Amino acid sequence: MKFHLIAIAVSASLLVGCHDDDHNIIDDNNADATQTTRSYTVTVKNLTANQPLSPLAVLAHNNQYRLFSVGEAASDSLELLAESGDNSSVLAEKETNTNVGYSFSGTGVVLPGSSDTITFMIDPTQASLVSVASMLVNTNDGFVGETQLDLASLAVGASLNMNMAVWDSGTESNNESAASIPGPAAGGEGFSSARDDNNRVSFHAGVISLDDGLATSALNATHRFLNPGARLSITRTE
Repeated sequence: MKFHLIAIAVSASLLVGCHDDDHNIIDDNNADATQTTRSYTVTVKNLTANQPLSPLAVLAHNNQYRLFSVGEAASDSLELLAESGDNSSVLAEKETNTNVGYSFSGTGVVLPGSSDTITFMIDPTQASLVSVASMLVNTNDGFVGETQLDLASLAVGASLNMNMAVWDSGTESNNESAASIPGPAAGGEGFSSARDDNNRVSFHAGVISLDDGLATSALNATHRFLNPGARLSITRTE
């Protein structure tokens, strides 16, 4: 599969991997919401200088599910997101994994300095934990992500705020080549089913770039990033 992000910085609508056209309020699986239903907003702000973030993937689930575990191999769905920015496979966990009750997509690409917000309703008896992920598209397989965030204790009006580290999915070598980076800096293919790195999720070591002497790199100094790569805020609104 090839998932191009060549025009990612031109239009933030090219990469929407959503199965609902209305992103203002999403009530997935809860058409008949009861008083047990709770409303939340998830906001992710891009803190990088020149790393657009792919459309957000948000899952609500129970404590038997983890989107990723540091030191362990990434799932196939996370590999697709981390290498290409395509969030569709992660969102499909709602259909394929009985521990995932809800899935929500962001509205589009999150440019540097910008934010995206998703508002949704969930039944905490079905899912009280949340996982969030998005690719840094001018990388081989770098992503920001948090998993198993417990929302059960949040009171109405309360927020959970945290910095999001940049992770390396460990599924693709960080060669920074034009052929393998899908973002606007390179326009490569993105996803490849072959895993040619250490095959475990770890803290991302960062971009080297052509300016710092990596001859194969399609990136320059502006694509380097510091941790954290994003800021996450989850607020209970009802």
